[in-house]
Amino acid sequence: MPRSTFPLIGLATLSLIGCASQPDKIATSYVSPLQYQDYTCKQIGMELGSVTRRANELAGTLKKKADNDAIQMGVGLILLWPTLFALEGGDGAEAAEFARLKGERYALEQAAVQKSCSLTEIPKIVTTPPVAKKTKEESRQ
Repeated sequence: MPRSTFPLIGLATLSLIGCASQPDKIATSYVSPLQYQDYTCKQIGMELGSVTRRANELAGTLKKKADNDAIQMGVGLILLWPTLFALEGGDGAEAAEFARLKGERYALEQAAVQKSCSLTEIPKIVTTPPVAKKTKEESRQ
């Protein structure tokens, strides 16, 4: 391998370290389900809804940040490698909160199972934006 490629490989490796993670790649933090043992099924359902809404908000923010970092890295590697130093550098507090919320959701689901609660209407955490459906008029065009 030519010596001139080593700096490029090093820059690419360093730039990958500084990129924000996609929400679906963020590990779930452990949260004990014991904190929800005194909750009723209704309280568990309400808490699940609240946790899921906040997690979905963060997932959108984190996805946008990760996508922007990926674009900036692509442009930087091809055109302007000094722009790689401007990458925000990792996941930060929002990713930590997202991981905690994923853990809370899992703990709430465990508590619901232990209490035999029916929680079929609780939305899931969405890490990718939904595809917009076309109206009949848009389909015809």
